[in-house]
Amino acid sequence: MSLFVAAVDGGSLAAAAKRYGRSPASVTRAVVLLELNAGETLLLRSTRKLSLTASGERHVAVWRDVLAKLGELAPIEADAPIQGNIVLTAPELFGRIAVMPLVETFLVKHPLVSARALLVNRLVNLIGEGVDLAVRLAPLADSSLSAIRIGEVRTLLCASPTYLNGSPSLTTPADLERHACIGLDVEAEGERWAFASPESSSRKRRSVRVRPRLSTNNAAAAIDASVRGHGLIQARSYQVASAIAEGRLKRLLPEWEEPPAPAQLLFPAERAGKGSMRALIDHLGPALKRILVGVEASIGIATTRP
Repeated sequence: MSLFVAAVDGGSLAAAAKRYGRSPASVTRAVVLLELNAGETLLLRSTRKLSLTASGERHVAVWRDVLAKLGELAPIEADAPIQGNIVLTAPELFGRIAVMPLVETFLVKHPLVSARALLVNRLVNLIGEGVDLAVRLAPLADSSLSAIRIGEVRTLLCASPTYLNGSPSLTTPADLERHACIGLDVEAEGERWAFASPESSSRKRRSVRVRPRLSTNNAAAAIDASVRGHGLIQARSYQVASAIAEGRLKRLLPEWEEPPAPAQLLFPAERAGKGSMRALIDHLGPALKRILVGVEASIGIATTRP
């Protein structure tokens, strides 16, 4: 069942084989055995892609639930040391400032566990790339993954008091055309910065085209430049929370901000029962919740979330 589900999620039998360290032939045998047991075809295979039959959809839904429950029931002796290798991923800057210190303390506590951390600013395919756990600061698109909400992240418009002193007025996003902006797309002449209209009850999304005077592909460098007074930036709340709290940056047009994005821990359900995985989830979840609540407080937002 694990091999079948991994093949569906990864889009190929090879992806399942890679994830579980098996040969492609063994994955093929697993699929054939499951179809013989079901008495019908569950998976349509071609050279380009895999697709489930209607019966396959029903079977996979049940197998996901079975695998998750089996994982929860996996026996762990109280005295048994937690061990194994975990591959996790997180956005680059959030991973560096929040996730990595927690992973390091986890490894100190559990010396038989090893970890590989992929800090990248893209949505990693957990199944296809053999990743056990992701810290994702964006809405969940893949419903086959289990998710634990750890908070939320905002996109803020900021500038330093030095820059704002004597700069043109800024009352709506349309005023950005009169301001120096710092961008994160070095390949383009312009960027589109997203906002949500406060006049609309549904917070209708709108974007404004800006032409940055300065661009860099590194968020930390852009923030540093803004702190030094070189222009406006649009950044994630955790990236600028300390600078806002210390008065080095000021949050602008908060009424125009888009609704916050959820912050979540994502993982394949069948992996949650692994001792080291469960321990890491229990270690990261509460700690990252506290960090994100602290971020909200730093930018002036009170929260009652645990």
